[in-house]
Amino acid sequence: MAEEAARWKQYEYASNSNLVLTAERRTRENEPSGEAETLANKKLFKMGDKVAHSKPAALEKKEVLDKKRKERATKEGARKKAKSGGTVLAVAEDPGAYRPKTEVTRQAYEQLLHMLSSFMGEQPADILRGAADEILAVIKDDALQGPAKQKAAEELLSAMTHERFAELMQIGARITDFYLEEEGAEGTAMDENLGVSVVFDEDEEEEEGDADELRDEDEDEDDGVDDEEIRRTVIGLKDDDDEMPDEGGRDDQLDPLSLDAYWLQRQMKEKCGIDDDNDAVKMAAEVMEIMQSEDEREIENRLVILLDYEKFDFIKLLLANRFAIVYCTLLGQAQDETEKETIRVKMNKLPEGRAILHALTFSHKTEGERKREMEKRLRKEIRGLREQGAATEDMEMADRATAELDGKAGTTARVVLDLETLAFAQEGHLMANKRCELPQGSQRISHKGYEEVLVPAVKNIDDNDVLKKISELPEWARPAFDGTDTLNRIQTRVHETALFHPDNMLVCAPTGAGKTNVALLTMLHEIGLHRREDGSFALDEFKIIYLAPMKALVAEIVMNFSKRLESFGIVVKEFTGDVQLNKQQLGEANVIVMTPEKYDVITRKGDARPFTRLVKLVIIDEIHLLHDSRGPVLETLIARTIRQIEATQELVRLVGLSATLPNYQDVAAVLRVDEKKGLFYFDNSYRPCPLEQQYIGITEKKALKRFQLMNEICYDKVVAQAGKNQVLVFVHSRKETAKTAKAIRTMAEDNDTLGRFMVEDSASQEICREMAETVKSGDLKELLPFGFGIHHAGMARSDRELVE
Repeated sequence: MAEEAARWKQYEYASNSNLVLTAERRTRENEPSGEAETLANKKLFKMGDKVAHSKPAALEKKEVLDKKRKERATKEGARKKAKSGGTVLAVAEDPGAYRPKTEVTRQAYEQLLHMLSSFMGEQPADILRGAADEILAVIKDDALQGPAKQKAAEELLSAMTHERFAELMQIGARITDFYLEEEGAEGTAMDENLGVSVVFDEDEEEEEGDADELRDEDEDEDDGVDDEEIRRTVIGLKDDDDEMPDEGGRDDQLDPLSLDAYWLQRQMKEKCGIDDDNDAVKMAAEVMEIMQSEDEREIENRLVILLDYEKFDFIKLLLANRFAIVYCTLLGQAQDETEKETIRVKMNKLPEGRAILHALTFSHKTEGERKREMEKRLRKEIRGLREQGAATEDMEMADRATAELDGKAGTTARVVLDLETLAFAQEGHLMANKRCELPQGSQRISHKGYEEVLVPAVKNIDDNDVLKKISELPEWARPAFDGTDTLNRIQTRVHETALFHPDNMLVCAPTGAGKTNVALLTMLHEIGLHRREDGSFALDEFKIIYLAPMKALVAEIVMNFSKRLESFGIVVKEFTGDVQLNKQQLGEANVIVMTPEKYDVITRKGDARPFTRLVKLVIIDEIHLLHDSRGPVLETLIARTIRQIEATQELVRLVGLSATLPNYQDVAAVLRVDEKKGLFYFDNSYRPCPLEQQYIGITEKKALKRFQLMNEICYDKVVAQAGKNQVLVFVHSRKETAKTAKAIRTMAEDNDTLGRFMVEDSASQEICREMAETVKSGDLKELLPFGFGIHHAGMARSDRELVE
């Protein structure tokens, strides 16, 4: 042992250290001592084989080029779209409009917009931005100096003091980036918090500060997955554990269960902006044909050519889910089980097809499987009835039920109803005509900034009809037409059905053709059905509903019918948001005039049955609003009334009054109108006063100039009729009524034409001034002395009645 210890000892460091020559060298400042040290505030680096996240240089360069190419194509497409939008209906926002790029210029720009709103009033944002661009162009124009610059600004806005113009110049001086080119701003973005221009370097590496960021283990769990698993994940199929991929994991996954026969058509309408259903079907068919090719590169190229490069994200989605979309669409469009089986055989030959079949078969129970399970339960119950020795009649019923179920199971195929294609999303903006042709004799005149189309009036065709005299009507019905000698041409043609028959009716005639008197004839028919032998009327046995689209129209109709039906003892009531009726008042009224929404609320309630049971006649005025956003309400009321007729077997007459309709046969079918008895259609030749039409379309693209030009044209047309005829100007919103009236008045003051609207110091002006003292609307009080009035549903009822 001693010898062994001595042998080990001779190799110890202490025994040999003096034998090694020490070199003269500087010691390290932070030489480790071997003691334990804290790792706080130390920079740590990741270790392991998954640290490096670099990509091949060629791939990175390709991604950078693709990104720049995509941005350039997007800008070029927007520019082309803006340039091509020269039609009246396709005026696009100018893509070169100024946008501030720093916090300082943004504050100055907001101050400029606020100042412009004080000149122009409350206007839409695009008009204010257009005005700001025009004013900035004037301010930054070095060719204009002093008074010339102020004069140019006043031409755009209105007269301003020198102090206001100086304030405008100060704001413009703070906007220093107005002339920056948009193309030179590539790679820059607006910092939302600080509002400074931030430049991003395309080749910049990740910041080193992210080195000690903790990563979730799930972020790396996809590494090392083979190509087959990636493909199956991309198309949204199950993995080996029969678990569907996480929906939040990828954005380009599509569940095969969500793909039906019409999925591609819906995507064409949604992603590609195709409005027409037929065009969407054709485009979907072309995409399907392309996606069934074998070369993936060729598919991508053809899709880019067909759908345009701007839809690259959608194209990428189609490529990632190519097999799922193709096979699910083919299965959904298959007409019978044999065709479906052929497709399944073809799918079984490919691994992708087998995966799709697996997902479709074992993920969820289909509608057909649920239906078959229900049929099995019914058969089991039927067999139980047989085993219990039910009566012969019950057995026969069970046999018939079984045969019916067997027949359904063997003959009916799965029917997919695409509700999205049936939705009426465009409402009143839908253009059903494929071509737009002007009538013969029309003129089209082009002006600077707008086009004018003149459509001549349709000549009134006098076919020497013998008009029905009021004296030839039943004696008890004549008081409703006091002061009238004969019915007009339209009323003469429809009076036989309206007054003497209970059939449903649809009357399509131009505005002003006398449809209100047609409604009165149908009311007289209903009143005549409840006429007693002594000449009195059983007024408590019936009610008449008249549906008008607007509250203003409701008040006018109530006034008209109250006067016409007063001699019959008929009580006419208005029921709208302005006038509320309780149950007692509803019970006392014989004719109730209301809006469709109000009647919809009443008929929905379960306690309204005693009221609706007395309704014997429903008149729907302006039924062409079926084409508008309020159309579903009218459809609901018609369907509810027809269901009531079928349930109670009590007749309720439906009468529709409409302007000229292109598809009046379809509307007649909805109203259950017999085309031979109750359908009447009259074109514009039946209008008592021929109508000449002028259509003016603004082609100016800049929002401010478009707004100013529209007001100028409106002023010119109004002045041309001022002093000769009354003029009605319809606008798109309630606020625009006062704005447009004030704009016309201001232009009339500038051009010294106010005398055409109201003669100074005349009796009419004095009357208008006295009336202005009683109105509640400030705008109306300001405009009335000048011969201008405004009218909309938001005004007080007294003000509306005064204007009417």
